[in-house]
Amino acid sequence: MSIQTVGIIGAGTMGNGIAQACAVSGVNVVMVDISEASVAKGIANVANSLDRLIKKEKITEADKAAALSRIQGSTNYDDLKAAQLVIEAATENFELKVKILKQVDELLAPEVIVASNTSSISITQLAAVTQRADRFIGMHFFNPVPMMALVEIIRGLQTSDATHDAVHALATRLGKSPITVKNAPGFVVNRILVPMINEALFVLAEGLATPEDIDAGMKLGCNQPIGPLALADMIGLDVCLAVMEVYLHEFGDSKYRPCPLLKEMVAAGRLGRKTGRGVYVY
Repeated sequence: MSIQTVGIIGAGTMGNGIAQACAVSGVNVVMVDISEASVAKGIANVANSLDRLIKKEKITEADKAAALSRIQGSTNYDDLKAAQLVIEAATENFELKVKILKQVDELLAPEVIVASNTSSISITQLAAVTQRADRFIGMHFFNPVPMMALVEIIRGLQTSDATHDAVHALATRLGKSPITVKNAPGFVVNRILVPMINEALFVLAEGLATPEDIDAGMKLGCNQPIGPLALADMIGLDVCLAVMEVYLHEFGDSKYRPCPLLKEMVAAGRLGRKTGRGVYVY
């Protein structure tokens, strides 16, 4: 299947980032959200991101205009009918995603592929609520989407080879470096990353080193561009806790026990950058 138009459900951080990646690569986009204000904000964020690329001399004003011309904002799911691939990029909430997927499943032609940008929810489980389980797949983009090269392509138990190949080809067309993974809690990257962050919090709680020294150690000793504690603040400590709780529940293995300090900080409302305080003060 040749994918010329991508529908995106959700104009938030991930949705508008995916829209930008598509539009800059010559792919038409229909970006849908629940209100005109949300759609307008999403398009404005794309424009601001493109302006930053112009200042860095990565693109021209003409490139920006061309990219924006490829993005159609809408509050109507019917407009997604023009797409060959629809990516659900709503909030990481199973019930909400199921509600959205059931709605669009009824509207779209049988051959249309549907993907979820989930970072933790089972692709097999989401596929099962649709009538196109073989044409359902996970596309886990990483934030900020325009800058991050990785896309995790997650195959559910039902995902067909044709669906995988079409989505893999699109990700490559967007200039991304896709990896294919099987469906499992946390997939690959977060399965490794979030327990590492949790362990860094155990190290902090035990007083083995200061936050600055823990992060410096991982940056200088493991060549990581950002330390695990600073990264936790960027992701959101509440998100890290939620992911660890999912792992503990799904695997039943005590190695996924959330650090008590992580739970305490979330209870205190110290969630990281978004609240002005987490491990560090912002």
